[in-house]
Amino acid sequence: MNVHVPNAEVTRYRAIWISDVHLGTSRAQAEALLNFFRSSQSDFLYLVGDIVDNWALKKTWLWHQTHNDVIQKILRKARKGTRVVYIPGNHDEQFRDFVGSRFGRLVVKRNDIHVGVDGTRYLVMHGDEFDGVVKYAKWLAYLGDNAYEAAMSLNYSVNWARRKLGLPYWSLSAYLKHRVKKAVEFLSNFEQAMVREARRRGAGGVICGHVHTPEMRTIDGIAYFNDGDWVESCSALVEHMDGTFELIYWPQDVTQKAAERMANAYPHRQRRLVSAS
Repeated sequence: MNVHVPNAEVTRYRAIWISDVHLGTSRAQAEALLNFFRSSQSDFLYLVGDIVDNWALKKTWLWHQTHNDVIQKILRKARKGTRVVYIPGNHDEQFRDFVGSRFGRLVVKRNDIHVGVDGTRYLVMHGDEFDGVVKYAKWLAYLGDNAYEAAMSLNYSVNWARRKLGLPYWSLSAYLKHRVKKAVEFLSNFEQAMVREARRRGAGGVICGHVHTPEMRTIDGIAYFNDGDWVESCSALVEHMDGTFELIYWPQDVTQKAAERMANAYPHRQRRLVSAS
């Protein structure tokens, strides 16, 4: 796993993918994302859906100054030359009305093709199109979203108690995703569907979000990359200038203690690099 402690250095990447920030909710790790943006530059920045959580904003208006700062930082990057591609997801689906629109160097698209250094074509999309619950039973998706919020609230209480006992961070939602049979089956089916779509479109890989589970692996000869989320994992997918892809996990504050918490939270995630060759 690659855990970064923010400092004054700025790392330049060829491309960055982030998704599932859920601005407009209390669980959005906006400050962590701002730290990451301040410490990175890129030629391409892909916003792969659910950047703003309109579902939550419809229920309760919550918008911190840091949420404004994230939007302003993205627009500033576009003004300074970064090509920003915004691909709305299901939580910010209203912005799909602006597909095809350009705002300077920011363009709104339904999906996109990213061409890697070695010429490999990667299909970039949020992924909710291949979630049967979202597509065919939106009411159930809303119910699931409420259940996720409840789990996050419970997770906060559990980890408050764990901190008092000197125990490391523990993710309830991550535990459920990896232990509950139906959740495991859903993730597997989602990944397979994304890979089939990439192959159908003649792409050698797919880059997505939606399921809040960072992942880099090859499935049936197709690269499957999921950039994770900025609610729990605080992860981004990056392409280095030499064409190497990497998942980065960012601490939730600027201290070494936060980096250690992230390492304890995800002990099974080792640093994974995929060569362009």
